[in-house]
Amino acid sequence: MIELIDIGYVRSGAQDIDKCVGFARDIVGLKYQGSEDGVHYLRADHRHHCLAFVEGQSGVLSSGLVLRDEKALVNAAEHLESIGISVHRGTAEEARSRRVTDFISFDDPWGNKFDLVIGQIQDPSFLELTRPSSGITEFGHICVDAADIVEAARFWNENFNVKVSDWVQGAAALMRFNPVHHTLAVFQGDEPGLCHMNFQVDTIDALFRNWNFIKDHNVEIEQGPGRHPQSGAVFLYFKGPEGLTYEYSWNVRLIEDDDAWVPRTFDPKSFGAIDMWGGSSQKPSTQRQILTTDNDPDAAAVSSLTAASESTSA
Repeated sequence: MIELIDIGYVRSGAQDIDKCVGFARDIVGLKYQGSEDGVHYLRADHRHHCLAFVEGQSGVLSSGLVLRDEKALVNAAEHLESIGISVHRGTAEEARSRRVTDFISFDDPWGNKFDLVIGQIQDPSFLELTRPSSGITEFGHICVDAADIVEAARFWNENFNVKVSDWVQGAAALMRFNPVHHTLAVFQGDEPGLCHMNFQVDTIDALFRNWNFIKDHNVEIEQGPGRHPQSGAVFLYFKGPEGLTYEYSWNVRLIEDDDAWVPRTFDPKSFGAIDMWGGSSQKPSTQRQILTTDNDPDAAAVSSLTAASESTSA
C-alpha cells in the first residue's frame, strides 16, 4: 500500500509562456517565484510552488503527489513495478527542477502521469499573492480524466491509501486520503489529462469578488458560481490559456469520522446533482496529457523547446 500524505504540484507545458504565466499570476492571483532552465514557478501557499510551466509543447506533464520519506519512495517503486507499472526514477537534475529531494514517476493505466515525491521544498517567507483580494489560502485538489472511472477508483483504492468519498454516476469518482472530501478525483474522459486544479479561498466574499474580477477581464467561466452537493463547496471554474482549467472553492466538507462515512452516488441528470443552485452541469474542459514514449516526465516539452530553439538559431 502506497501512503500519500499530500498533493504537491501541477507541471504543465506551455507554448506561450508569457501568456500562461501572466494569467496564473495576474488573473488567478498566484505569486511568481521566478524561472530556471525554462521552468517558471508559481506559489499559492507554504509550498515553493504548486504550478510549474515548462517552456515547450502545450499540455499537462505530470501531477505531484507527496510521500513521507525515502523508505516510502522505495516501497512505492517496488509496489508499482510488482503490478506491472513502469517506473521512472528521477535524476538529481529532475528533482531540482521540481524542488523536491527525490521522486519517481509513473503513468496510471489510463495514461495520466504522476510524480511521487519526497522532500518538497517549503517557502517560509511571507506570501504576497499578486492579487491579495483573490483570498487564496492553499492548493486544494487535482482532478484527472480516465476512460473508466470505476476501474480508476479501484486502482487508487487497491494500491494507495485513497478512498472514494462520493460518486457522480458515470462522471466522477471523488476521492480522499485525508479528512478533506476530495483531494484527488477522476473524471470520465476519452483521453488522459488534467480536468482542473483547485485553489481554496478564505471566504465566500472572496469567491464572488473573483467571479466579478474574471468577468471584468473577459475570462471564460466554465461553471459557477455554484455549490456542489457532494463536498458542499461553493465553486467557480474558469478557463486559462492553452486548455488549463482553474477552480476556486470555499467551505469544502471535512470527513472527520472516516470509518463511518459511506460513499454516496449522485445521478448527474438530476437537478442539483452537480450544482445545487441549478447552474450548468457541463464538465470543465481538460488539458490533454502530453504522452511520452521513454517515460521521461518532461521529454516531450523539452524536445519541443529544443527543436524551436534550433529552428530559431538556423
